[in-house]
Amino acid sequence: MRVNVSFPATELHCDVLIVGGGINGAGIARDLAGRGLRVLLCEQGDLAQHTSSCSTKLVHGGLRYLEHGEFALVRKALAERELFLRSAPHITRALRFVLPHVPELRPAWMLRAGLFLYDHLARRELLPASRTLNLRTHPAGAPLHPDFEQGFAYADGWVDDARLVLLCALDAAERGARVLTRWHCAGARRAGPGWSATLQAAEGASEAGVGGRRAGELRVQARALVNAAGPWAASFLHRQLQGPLQVLRLVRGSHIVLPRLFEHDFAYVFQSTDRRVLFAIPYEDDFTLLGTTEVELPASGEPSAAQASAAEVEYLCAQAGRYFRAPVRPAQVVWSYAGVRPLLDDGAREATALTRDYRLELEAPPAGAPLLNVWGGKITTFRVLAQEAAELLAPRLGASGGPWTAGAWLPGGDFSAFIGAAARGEPAQALRQFELALGGRWPDLPASLRRRWARLYGARIELLLRPGPALPQLGAEVAPGLFEAELRYLHRHEWAATAEDVLWRRTKLGLHMDAAARSRVAAWCAREWGRVEVSSVAC
Repeated sequence: MRVNVSFPATELHCDVLIVGGGINGAGIARDLAGRGLRVLLCEQGDLAQHTSSCSTKLVHGGLRYLEHGEFALVRKALAERELFLRSAPHITRALRFVLPHVPELRPAWMLRAGLFLYDHLARRELLPASRTLNLRTHPAGAPLHPDFEQGFAYADGWVDDARLVLLCALDAAERGARVLTRWHCAGARRAGPGWSATLQAAEGASEAGVGGRRAGELRVQARALVNAAGPWAASFLHRQLQGPLQVLRLVRGSHIVLPRLFEHDFAYVFQSTDRRVLFAIPYEDDFTLLGTTEVELPASGEPSAAQASAAEVEYLCAQAGRYFRAPVRPAQVVWSYAGVRPLLDDGAREATALTRDYRLELEAPPAGAPLLNVWGGKITTFRVLAQEAAELLAPRLGASGGPWTAGAWLPGGDFSAFIGAAARGEPAQALRQFELALGGRWPDLPASLRRRWARLYGARIELLLRPGPALPQLGAEVAPGLFEAELRYLHRHEWAATAEDVLWRRTKLGLHMDAAARSRVAAWCAREWGRVEVSSVAC
């Protein structure tokens, strides 16, 4: 399916206009499109350009939320973990976390009690139960200071967050939705029984060439409007929709990436002296991801300008250095990123205590068009948020379809065409069998490329390669490990418009390239796509 196509008319009509191409907007678009509604999703930048690609990449219940009494949120998130692993085995994986015990911070009985709840609040089939570790003998203890004698291990999940958003948008598009990237919703108003909105195109906008419209502008008539603008949701409601001023607490979470700090595949959860937690996660084979900070932005702060500050980098290194034997210094950082989380203001004084739950507010006047505002949320619960949003809107729009996403694959996640019934088995094993099958179908495809493509595109690899020898189909190698065939696929099928889209969101190849290689990718994209943009610090 080609996603960059032209519309035939000057004015678009749809059932639902969704503003915001992060995980909430893409998830809602997917669910509604699957119920047969005509959906238009617009995003002012690239898909997942901000918050939704700047997370800690975790699919988790939120162990620390138990301390704040958020049992319902934790239960809901825990129930989603294994659905994630089953629906997208190519971009997710189970991950074992090690929590070293620091007696001065929390007693061992409290940690055991919390982990017992974590194990039993929701059903588990794939993930193992928690257990106690002797860090003097366990491999996870080797990189730690010798003072740490006891620890606890538990399981959660990991996800490629930017690709998760992209796959939801792809699924929506394959079910009939239209996805506009780099189109800004400049304003919308109720007009009779619907909404009339004006979209303005930025450079590189997808779906260009709408016949008869004024340059860079598009009118949309929609029966309902969804405000899923994330950190911009409150300002969008107030400025573009002339609605009431809502209060969201915007919290910057910063992360740093360093050369790999340990050789095993466990991740760590460290307790900091200010009662926050720090994650240290194996990342992109060669690196370790450390995060996150929680710094509240002032009311005038601009979410798109979020960057990890020098103070935050120092903080993350210092906290990690309390646990690892080897020093962790800012000079080691090879990449940093920051995202702004829009959190509900539940009255908590500290950002760390703010709820990570979400709220859906439906405004549906008897004689007017519905408006659904989406406040808050987290990646782990995006599917249930989208399902609840669809349950609010679908009956008002005459859609008869019910919930359907709980057992559905995300694009590329169904390996059955390659490995048959084994695709329904344990996700990690299914992925290994899928990789072997790729080697049988394209034996000349380099093993490193086969592994990377399996974990990015899954079964959609058939859109990159036809049957027959692989090497003649790859085209020129623009930069190490990146061939023209992949770049063309990303532009044609995944809305990639810039080198930044490719190197830092569709893939993380930017981490593995030097500046010269990234510049070659930027030059190729500029020549082929007519737009120059590359960044080494994009999230």
